[in-house]
Amino acid sequence: MFKTGKGEKMITEPNKIKFRKTTAEAGKRALSTVQKEILDFRNARHWAQFHDPKNLSEALSIEASELLENFLWKTVEQSRNLSAEELKNVKEELADIFIFMTYLCEEFSIDLLDAVKKKIAINEKKYPVEKAKGSSKKYSKL
Repeated sequence: MFKTGKGEKMITEPNKIKFRKTTAEAGKRALSTVQKEILDFRNARHWAQFHDPKNLSEALSIEASELLENFLWKTVEQSRNLSAEELKNVKEELADIFIFMTYLCEEFSIDLLDAVKKKIAINEKKYPVEKAKGSSKKYSKL
């Protein structure tokens, strides 16, 4: 078992991470609470009128680029050893990305956790362990 963030993870078999049920349930409640706070913040300012799918997608792309800027011209080693200020910037950009993802999910009534679970299932079929383990090749090249 090892810890990351606030949840405990248990490795039950190679390449499989299983969250304790209580942690997963608490996480889903916490995610829902944060998403509501994000939407309440936006709605109190009447910004939803500006949040159409095109503009939200553009904003998401811009925020992802701002995240990438924190790693520009760094070596792999440097990118893994950020200063406190650089890490603060990365956290803020990741938060911005999450905020815009929340707005897009709201726009299309997407349950993000459900969408991620479905995508993981798709990727498990595209990238079976016996073919993809240790490889960076795209599924069509395995």
